[in-house]
Amino acid sequence: MKIIAEAWDAAGAYEVGSFSERRWAEWNGRYRDDVRRFWRGDDGMLGWFASRICGSADIYAKSGKGPEASINFVTCHDGFHFERSRELRTQAQCSQRENGRDGTNENFSDNYGFEGPTDDAHTESIRKRQIKNFLLTLLVSRGVPMLLGGDELRRTQGGNNNAYCQDNETSWIDWTDLEKHQEIYRFTKGMIALRGAHPVLRKEQFYTDAGIYWFGPRGGLPNWATPEGTILRLFNP
Repeated sequence: MKIIAEAWDAAGAYEVGSFSERRWAEWNGRYRDDVRRFWRGDDGMLGWFASRICGSADIYAKSGKGPEASINFVTCHDGFHFERSRELRTQAQCSQRENGRDGTNENFSDNYGFEGPTDDAHTESIRKRQIKNFLLTLLVSRGVPMLLGGDELRRTQGGNNNAYCQDNETSWIDWTDLEKHQEIYRFTKGMIALRGAHPVLRKEQFYTDAGIYWFGPRGGLPNWATPEGTILRLFNP
């Protein structure tokens, strides 16, 4: 039996890393927040981002668990797309929760110049690239990837932060998005295939210092302390 904890509640409890028994896995909220903040360009996220890619040993190794305890996700059924709408498209589109919407204000998101949908080609290009960044990160990270249904179609909830109580167009999947967003759909399938083809990405052990090499943008070692660091390359021999 697989037992998975959503390790927080509406009253403020936050227990990620505290379900110590090996049979428990957890939605890794730290993974979601750190990956969102890294790709948003927040300072000082390089080391945290590397830890999340490697399975979050800083959270789970102390209790004897492996990366399989970490349910990695960027978006989920509630919150934003980065705590706003929790779908990749909205995460890339919205920066502030819209009036009258449920859920938290802190979504670690960026609208890239326009709030909501836009025909601006430059903004749309950035949003597509960010969606691919999120999908790539999720599917090369050790741990268990969790993809929100509809993200492969660029599904949106229109900025709604928590549509649990809505049985309408806000929460439904618009299947015509499959034709509208073939580029993202193909990319998602390709990343899933890549993960399936490379067992090193799915191992239930954390990387060791001898088994992984990190490189900065110029080929040397990364400067983990630099606040503006945003580029890493990983090589597993």
